[in-house]
Amino acid sequence: MVEECRRGGVQWRQPCEVRGVERTAQGFAIGTAAGEVRAATLVIATGGLTVPKIGATPFAYRLAAQFGLAVVAPKPALVPLTFDAALLVRFGDLSGISADAEVWCGAGRFRESLLFTHRGLSGPAILQASSYWQAAGTAEPIHVNLLPGLDARAWIDSERRSKVLPATLLARHLPKRFAQAWCEAHGLAKPLAETSDADLAQAARALADWRVQPSGTLGYNKAEVTLGGVDTRELSSKTLAALRVPGLHFVGEAVDVTGHLGGFNFQWAWASGRAAGEAA
Repeated sequence: MVEECRRGGVQWRQPCEVRGVERTAQGFAIGTAAGEVRAATLVIATGGLTVPKIGATPFAYRLAAQFGLAVVAPKPALVPLTFDAALLVRFGDLSGISADAEVWCGAGRFRESLLFTHRGLSGPAILQASSYWQAAGTAEPIHVNLLPGLDARAWIDSERRSKVLPATLLARHLPKRFAQAWCEAHGLAKPLAETSDADLAQAARALADWRVQPSGTLGYNKAEVTLGGVDTRELSSKTLAALRVPGLHFVGEAVDVTGHLGGFNFQWAWASGRAAGEAA
């Protein structure tokens, strides 16, 4: 990257605090700790609020607001979710246990690993669903199918007359400790043969749609990206330039664009940066 910058004639000023940005007849005047810099165009690539300990700030949002651009309220995204006190009592000691699951909230549905932590839930499936949970409103639960690809009711019915305990049966597909904790939470202590049809039907429904109400997230320190940012309706979809402020571009995580796990957010940062760079 440094070599490409050298070839392109990029001037480095690092470290160099930006203290203010003003619009001029020729473009922009940027006040910095190393003196004023003037430019015809300005690209803001300062990111979002994720991982503040490495220097994340709301600089991009403040600058957008300075020029009258709308900003979608930022939130931590692709982030672990936390349990309330009651759920922690039941599942808090399962930290480190993972399971294949299908997790959904709103329009987002993901079949990936779910991981229990000492404070709640994490793992790829939860990180993916966290963005949709926050977009839907945090009063909504997340939904978990603990037996994806399996008809829970038919499976349980096939063991209907068995003396096996529900937790023992579930442990054939789920981690043993979690199967025990889940059955305790749902009052499933008797052998299947001694459990009522109504209770088994309810158990099958809960296995296919375990509704978990998170109490919150682990915040920006544990988030992969920031949800929200400069409203995309304020920007050109081709150049990322502000429609009302010619020459001012916002790219990457500063913009209200959030991708799934798997490199999509990196790709957005690079692609939007290139689009703005070529236009500028």
